[in-house]
Amino acid sequence: MSLMYAGARPRRFLALIGFVAGMAVATVAAAADPAAEVDRYLGVQMKRLAIPGMAVAVVKDGQVALVRTYGSASVEFGIPVADDTVFAINSITKAFTGVAAMRLAEQGRLDLSAPAGRYLADLPEAWRKVTLRQLLSHMSGLPDMMRAPTVETDAVAAWAWVQAQPLRFPPGTRFDYCQTNYTLIQRIVNQIEGRPLDAPLADEQLRMAAMNRTAYGDATTVIPGKAPTYRWALGGPMIAGYRAAASTTPGTLAVSAERFLPFRRASSGLNSTIGDMARWLIVLESGRLLKADSLAALWTPVAFNDGRLGQWGLGWQVLTRGTHRAVGMTGGGRAAAYLYPEDKVGVVILTNLAGAFPEDMVDKIASLYAPGLDLSGVPALRIALEEQGYEQVRAAADSIERAHPGMTWPELELNDWGYRLLSTGRARDALSVLRFVAERFPDSANAHDSLAQASLVNGDKAMAIRHYRRALALDPANSGAARHLAELVAPGKS
Repeated sequence: MSLMYAGARPRRFLALIGFVAGMAVATVAAAADPAAEVDRYLGVQMKRLAIPGMAVAVVKDGQVALVRTYGSASVEFGIPVADDTVFAINSITKAFTGVAAMRLAEQGRLDLSAPAGRYLADLPEAWRKVTLRQLLSHMSGLPDMMRAPTVETDAVAAWAWVQAQPLRFPPGTRFDYCQTNYTLIQRIVNQIEGRPLDAPLADEQLRMAAMNRTAYGDATTVIPGKAPTYRWALGGPMIAGYRAAASTTPGTLAVSAERFLPFRRASSGLNSTIGDMARWLIVLESGRLLKADSLAALWTPVAFNDGRLGQWGLGWQVLTRGTHRAVGMTGGGRAAAYLYPEDKVGVVILTNLAGAFPEDMVDKIASLYAPGLDLSGVPALRIALEEQGYEQVRAAADSIERAHPGMTWPELELNDWGYRLLSTGRARDALSVLRFVAERFPDSANAHDSLAQASLVNGDKAMAIRHYRRALALDPANSGAARHLAELVAPGKS
């Protein structure tokens, strides 16, 4: 059992997931029927993560191949998830923004290689040379406006605050997920279109894809049919920035209320249904929103200054799946939408639980509808460990490597997966993954820093000290590792 869910559950929640437990008894033999295997697999995931409600759609060859709904849209009122249930999709909004920017580029009205200062005259001097590609791929080095004290209450004050902060690093040298990037894109696109700077960018796409149930809004907006967003609050202590699971204190299901002021609506704020999202993927892949060469540019990883390719195209993540790709976006730890262009398959999963991380489920579902999809690397390892147990990580990885000679493990994707496990209270599972990352990347300061943090959450101080020291030896500028190490070795620390 996941550490997150040790302890008793409220009766009303046990009732709403009772049907899921029944699904889990389906056998793997049912995989001959892809829909039945989707039911079985997602049933297991919903039980493991205690997800109240979920909807999934698969598109294949330009048609909807599957729509399924599970569980409760509203725990409070016992309302089941339906095809027209509206879910918050959070940062999947960024993928719509990438499409909006590329449509302007396709028309010759926007130069993605140009600096932001060409379009906006009132930027701080240090921001002016950041290119639009660097903004869309999170390589800008700009300070993150999410740290502004008034980001959810006062847009003017938040924008003034973020512009007064220094750059985090020279543009193009590192990846740093930063919401400021998309507010700049929002202002640039709207200036070109002659709209108010804070106007939303996706309205044209919503019309073209007949997404009639999709709308911008947040916790203050009345959206008919919208499921609340929930979050499990763990009962354990905070350690190294994460909540360690407690064996005797059960988690508590709480409603998560979010604010997305209009100046943030290029990065977040859309709400949609499973059918609307499926239609959007179909229309996008059909060429009705963007031409083929524009789609190719949208889904091409942007390079750092030194030539290394990142994991982001223009508002979209681009992940290697054997010789194929998965391109898409996630939102709020509760929604995921991915296309597999070489396989003509797309998968959307929407949930009402922050921390469900359905991006970890899409590859398995896609593989059921794309026989040619080669799931090596991270997706193959994730599927194996979810079935066999995370203590089998070395054996599973060795098996994958034997079956795929010459494959390389993507460090950042592995590391992200480990942190998702850590953030949902699966501390032991996270430790297994992050230990594996450090073993495969022994000269990576980031890998040792991550393993040290997971070790602390799991209560292994000696291992944390050892790996913080290794991280600092590899990267003496790692101030976070230095601070944690000093705290751990301070006199009086047990």
